[in-house]
Amino acid sequence: MPTTLEGGPAAAPPLPRARVELELELPLGAAPFDLEAAVCSHGLFMMAPNRWDPASRALLRPLRLASDRSRSLLARVSRHPARPSRSLLVSLFGADALSPLDQDCILEQVRRMLRLSEEDGRVVAEFQAMHAAAREAGFGRIFRSPTLFEDMVKCILLCNCHRWTRTLAMATALCELQLELRHSSGTEVLELRTPPIRELKRKRGKNRNVRVKLETKFTELECLEDPRVETAEDARVATGTSDVITHLETDEKSASLPQVAPETGSACQSFDSSELSLEGCIGDFPTPEELAYLDEDFLAKCCNLGYRAERIVLLARSIVEGKVCLQNLEEMQKMSLPATEELSTIPSTYERLNNELTTISGFGPFTRANVLMCMGFFHMIPADTETIRHLKQCHKIASTIKSVHMELDKIYGEYAPFQFLAYWFELWGFYDKQFGKIAEMDPSTYRLFTASALKKQHRLVRK
Repeated sequence: MPTTLEGGPAAAPPLPRARVELELELPLGAAPFDLEAAVCSHGLFMMAPNRWDPASRALLRPLRLASDRSRSLLARVSRHPARPSRSLLVSLFGADALSPLDQDCILEQVRRMLRLSEEDGRVVAEFQAMHAAAREAGFGRIFRSPTLFEDMVKCILLCNCHRWTRTLAMATALCELQLELRHSSGTEVLELRTPPIRELKRKRGKNRNVRVKLETKFTELECLEDPRVETAEDARVATGTSDVITHLETDEKSASLPQVAPETGSACQSFDSSELSLEGCIGDFPTPEELAYLDEDFLAKCCNLGYRAERIVLLARSIVEGKVCLQNLEEMQKMSLPATEELSTIPSTYERLNNELTTISGFGPFTRANVLMCMGFFHMIPADTETIRHLKQCHKIASTIKSVHMELDKIYGEYAPFQFLAYWFELWGFYDKQFGKIAEMDPSTYRLFTASALKKQHRLVRK
């Protein structure tokens, strides 16, 4: 049972327009835990509605309630001021009381994001026993979303997107859309719900008025589609683009890409805990129920998703209609990896889940590999053009998309079944050196976190 605490953390920043109304304590157990290392460990932490505050070393984002999935509370996750090594403090805004069910739901979402389960702790301990440098750095937990659905959609957002700025903008736009839908009347929401996709062409006109109204909220996110990225996932090899989360190709023009307008809740981009309001200044990530019956053309336009909109709507609809059961997928993963299981059985479990994901429209090999990594499988390394760049730049190995897995096995095979953790520790550490300490970066500079910047620096070093 979570413990409700009295008073606030001693070092908490002032909140003139909102106050912490409820605080929950989340025990950490005996294993060492570093909140900063757990959050700032993967590009997912940069994507809305997540917000890492480098000044207070706290994670802020909305979290759903179990009793009402349409309702979110803004949460702030920080070290417990009285027991920083033993507990986290989850501060909630906008509710002075919650049922035990809702409290447990909030804390479970935090556990998932930070990988705080016993199984996660076992994985970290076993990997760090193999990797002294990772143990010293406190590395081993890879940040993820509070739900599998959010992870899956964000993996879709990475596909064939050569601008990290746009990836960030798409995630922000989805959160802003969720906020708009939440504030819309029931009639407007119903008008946005459409028949199955195959019938859209003949019945789309009914949605026009509401679509026009909502589209005005997102015009700042619109930009021309790059024809090189409007292809199937495997075409990223031919176009030279990369869809891995922290190192998508960009150029100097990305600095001028349109940002979300302030009136649409730009707190997703520049969140300040001193500017909180009880009404909520940031949208949550949409649920399957909120996306399932939207017009995919409307979704594509208002969130600048391109072809990804259809994939996201189909995924959401499949979940709502019971064709895809995320709970079953997660249970399959949890039940298949008990502490006593032989490591040799992990690939077979992975393949079963991989086959399940293959049945979902639009989930290519790279997307599936990233989703399965989020689920806790670390023996496979999702490889793309950035992986090839990393091997060439850091290991002096020239590889191709066809040979890269063989090269990866040679380098990281000794860390089985945690090859991805060894690879990501090396890659993320490389970024940390090139860009400066990632956990201390201002969120406004996340758009500069790109492979092209690495190439420029590499050229300067060579000179």
